[in-house]
Amino acid sequence: MLTTLLQVALGGAIGASARYATGVGIVRLVGHGGFPLGVITVNIVGSFLMGVFVVAAAHRGLTHLSPFMMTGVLGGFTTFSAFSLETVTLYERGDLSGAVLYVVASVVCSIFGLLLGLWLARGIYL
Repeated sequence: MLTTLLQVALGGAIGASARYATGVGIVRLVGHGGFPLGVITVNIVGSFLMGVFVVAAAHRGLTHLSPFMMTGVLGGFTTFSAFSLETVTLYERGDLSGAVLYVVASVVCSIFGLLLGLWLARGIYL
C-alpha cells in the first residue's frame, strides 16, 4: 500500500508540474485572455493520454503502472477543480455565454480526446 501511495505521489508531482508548464506555455504562446485555454488544453490532452494509456497498458501488461500513471501523472495533470473555478469565474464576470461554451467545449472535447486516444492506440495494438 505504501509503495502504491508513493507511486501516486510521485506521479502527481510530475503531472502537476506538467500542468503548470503547459499553462505557462499557453500564456506565452497566446497571451492572457479571458478564456482559460491552459486549463481546457490540459483537460483535453490528459483525456487523450488516458485513452492511449488504458489501451497500451492492457495490451502490454502494464496495468500495474495505473496508480502512477492514471491516478498520479494524469490525475495531477488534468484540472477539473480548476475547470470548475474558471467556469464560475466566467459566470461571475457576467459572461454566461462564455461559461456555457467553456463547459460544453471542455466536456465534449475531453470525451472526444479520450475516444481519439482509444481509437489511435487500438489501431496500434490491435
